[in-house]
Amino acid sequence: MRFELTESQRLVYRAVEEFAARQVRPRAADWDREGRFPHEVIPQLAELGLLGLQVPEEYGGSGLDAVSAAVAVERIAWADGSLALTVASHNSLCTAHILLFGREEQKRRYLPRLARGEALGAWCLTEPHAGSDAAALQTRADRRGDRYVLNGTKAFVTQGSVAGVYVVLARTGGEGPGGITAFVVERGAPGLRVGKKEEKLGLRASDTAEVVFEDVEVPEENRLGAEGEGYAQAMRVLEGGRIGIGAMAVGIGRAALEAAVEYAKTRRAFGQPIAQFQAIQWMLADSAVELDAAWLLVLRAAWLVDQGLPFRKEASMAKLYASEAAHRATDRALQVHGGYGYIREYAVERYYRDVRLCEIGEGTSEIQRLIVAKAILRAT
Repeated sequence: MRFELTESQRLVYRAVEEFAARQVRPRAADWDREGRFPHEVIPQLAELGLLGLQVPEEYGGSGLDAVSAAVAVERIAWADGSLALTVASHNSLCTAHILLFGREEQKRRYLPRLARGEALGAWCLTEPHAGSDAAALQTRADRRGDRYVLNGTKAFVTQGSVAGVYVVLARTGGEGPGGITAFVVERGAPGLRVGKKEEKLGLRASDTAEVVFEDVEVPEENRLGAEGEGYAQAMRVLEGGRIGIGAMAVGIGRAALEAAVEYAKTRRAFGQPIAQFQAIQWMLADSAVELDAAWLLVLRAAWLVDQGLPFRKEASMAKLYASEAAHRATDRALQVHGGYGYIREYAVERYYRDVRLCEIGEGTSEIQRLIVAKAILRAT
């Protein structure tokens, strides 16, 4: 495989970086402090094609390859982790589920709306008592003639209170993964309501909420695939989502490293810039090495997607290493800043809070280690 971006991928990098530097970075701290979802930038994201990154042009999307999509998420995360999570989850979860498993009629009905930003997408898998053990979900979808009736509660739904289109995983059969089916549910469906909006440690400008289904009727035509296929579909969707989380982690980590370098050059102690001290230099060097390694893992996973090759293990490797490397990079950046890193006047405090989610979302670090271990054990 190659490790150099193509000219078209570099164009995506520069275009997204320019937008992020001009329209996102200067406002990110305010959005975080207010805990406010930035509705005002959604039309701009749509105009740039960032809400339909890998949606084919025939459905109104940008039709980008997976590497370009990862590049776009990384550059947005460099400016604001919250907005990067919005873009990543909208594209790689809800939209991707419909793109991968929807019938042609479903794709034509929903993908253009999602790509144009007329509706944001949410993906409803996790429940209060079913997180890493996703096969234990209890939301029911009981068939009644040509309709299904959904009852249950979904937790930690990204875009939960602002989405227009929800992909919902629910139980149509018995216990275990074979009894789970996916459905598309639109905002405004009678019985669908938003529950508690979460007050989070970080990524505070990303909308996270509980979504409750109380006798929500869903027509059979809104079922994605056959009954019982939902769990396998969800696992495939998560594989792609992990590449996005890895890219997001790298973007936040790089922002933290840049802030640490800038601060170390200007902060003086004992008569010289602290960048002259070996202890500081080694922290910066470790972060630079680890973030570059993380980015190469992300690019490899995305490249495999573009080649049509298996990428499950590589996506887990990328997400695992990138999230933990970025966490270390933000921790070092905060340490370089000393006491100033602990106050909101400096952005590293926000980076430190934001990056922590990357070790949890789309499967915890522990789950990623299990996936990688099982893959290498099968191969030997």
